[in-house]
Amino acid sequence: MWNYEKRLQYPINITQTNPQMAQVIISQFGGPDGELAASMRYLSQRYTMPYREVMGILTDIGTEELAHG
Repeated sequence: MWNYEKRLQYPINITQTNPQMAQVIISQFGGPDGELAASMRYLSQRYTMPYREVMGILTDIGTEELAHG
């Protein structure tokens, strides 16, 4: 059993918004060249690998890319 606590790792205090910067940050995470896209490419390619060692490496890289986001 586990307990979910919704809290940030580091406290933040946003004093003013910047929509342009938010757009850049979101595109880096979920855009075509972002972390999420790279992760999905690695994790989907692992299913076509003939060697289990390479499959494991792609899994490790894909999950590491998810950790960057």
